[in-house]
Amino acid sequence: MFEQINDILQNTAITPYTAAVKLLISFFLGAIIGIERQFRRREAGMRTFTLICMGSTAAMLVSIWIPQCYPNFLNGDPGRIAAQVLSGIGFLGAGAIIQSHGSVHGLTTAACIWVMAVIGLAVG
Repeated sequence: MFEQINDILQNTAITPYTAAVKLLISFFLGAIIGIERQFRRREAGMRTFTLICMGSTAAMLVSIWIPQCYPNFLNGDPGRIAAQVLSGIGFLGAGAIIQSHGSVHGLTTAACIWVMAVIGLAVG
């Protein structure tokens, strides 16, 4: 069982089966962190972290799949989508940071959101 999962994770070809397994792993990784934050009653909880992790995994899978299916596509650089995911998550994290009366809140939430995106990209 673990051998099959390891083969799927190390396979560079994106098939519906490998995409489903990677999205499932991404779901569990996002849910683990999200449940811990929800348990501590933080702003961003399980749904937020699961969606961020799965969304960045899906973006990375698509960025790998496009040059795989269209080898003559000139601008099929997988790194472009990953870079844009990190930029977009940076804006989402900036929205989570609140400044009020000289104190700043939400830096940890913003950092966690960014790290979840990186984990999702790594799974993809």
